[in-house]
Amino acid sequence: MAKAKSVYCCSECGAASPKWQGQCPGCGLWNTLVETLAETSAAANRYAGAGTTARLQQLSEIRPREEPRLPSGVEEFDRVLGGGLVAGGVVLIGGDPGIGKSTLLLQALSKMAAARQVVLYVSGEESAEQVALRARRLQVPTEGLALLAEISLERVLSTLAGQKPAVAVAVIDSIQTMYSEALQSAPGSVAQVRECAAQLTRYAKQTGTCIILVGHVTKEGALAGPRVLEHIVDTVLYFEGDPHSSFRLVRAVKNRFGAVNELGVFAMTERGLRGVSNPSALFLSQHEQAVSGSCVMVTQEGTRPLLVEIQALVDASHSSSPRRLTVGLEQNRLAMLLAVLHRHAGLVCFDQDVFVNAVGGVRIAEPAADLAVLSAIVSSLKNKPLHDKLIAFGEVGLAGEIRPAPRGQERLKEAAKLGFTHALIPKANAPKQPIAGLTVIAVDRVGTAVDQLFEF
Repeated sequence: MAKAKSVYCCSECGAASPKWQGQCPGCGLWNTLVETLAETSAAANRYAGAGTTARLQQLSEIRPREEPRLPSGVEEFDRVLGGGLVAGGVVLIGGDPGIGKSTLLLQALSKMAAARQVVLYVSGEESAEQVALRARRLQVPTEGLALLAEISLERVLSTLAGQKPAVAVAVIDSIQTMYSEALQSAPGSVAQVRECAAQLTRYAKQTGTCIILVGHVTKEGALAGPRVLEHIVDTVLYFEGDPHSSFRLVRAVKNRFGAVNELGVFAMTERGLRGVSNPSALFLSQHEQAVSGSCVMVTQEGTRPLLVEIQALVDASHSSSPRRLTVGLEQNRLAMLLAVLHRHAGLVCFDQDVFVNAVGGVRIAEPAADLAVLSAIVSSLKNKPLHDKLIAFGEVGLAGEIRPAPRGQERLKEAAKLGFTHALIPKANAPKQPIAGLTVIAVDRVGTAVDQLFEF
């Protein structure tokens, strides 16, 4: 019997090589080539005739339809999706093992089944009994919720096609366990993941069934499998959160039907995940008295403004190389802010260890956190607390200027609604009309901002 021919495929870009080498010839990354079996010739033309012939159209003559949203029954999940699920849409959700992906989707399908929607849960990692035990533990109703414990792609597609009425939402848990009989490689290989995702996506577009794929993540936190997987689907969600904390964050990094960078906040309870109606309360510490090194900022996550406490600790360094450590913020940006603080405000930190933390495990990527970070550092350096009802936001430039942050009015209104009375903001974000109960101090230079910090 002839030996099966193997090829080496890149786990990032999917490029193939006849032999192993350290660097991928396609994308140039190192140690990403994994061995898979070469595809057989019988599977070479499996896409032939899959679609209909398209005709040439003028874009100005096309009248798009507003597709109705299908609510999942979980408000925070719908927020991240942009209002709900879309017919024919494909959603990819990834996260660390045990973080709550299957729990969230089981709860969502249960509520949709209770609303008379035809749904299907395909379990490739757990048996039917295990899924039933989880549903019992979460105390979710299971009437009308169909379950299929299967890993064969052809059988899953056959089951979906045979359902009358048609399935509205199908969950594949997970895409790494599925395999197609057209390929000889093992489930989870680059070729199998790419093939199964493409087949399921084509079925979703042809029938209007919304398909949700659960994906594994690598040790770096990225979705496992070829990067083309994220390009195929319509929406990519990431499940985040500290495994030692009860709070979970669902973030959208790609969404063809809504805004990206939306954030859903959940609390893990004995009965599953529960949406948090006021997430700002999670990211604010409750101090009995004013403490130094603490400043509250208003960050914008998609369409939602969130209040997050930034904490800084500046202490004398006992080594020749002072430490610069951040949690939830970009570390390189901290080094830049310390240089700006030295040059334009005259505050020296080159002999100090500087630690900065965003409370609650939230990650802040926007530069509007600069002014709050500087305020917390100055407060810790001088060991003087800031006003306990002060918020700050704004981007700091290398020339010492303070740049405006987008959607500044919404940030100020959210702070006023939660009882904050003072705001240190860029001059370009100063409101034209006064906001009731909020005293706004608009600054345009770092030196001016530092001088104003303790004047409240």
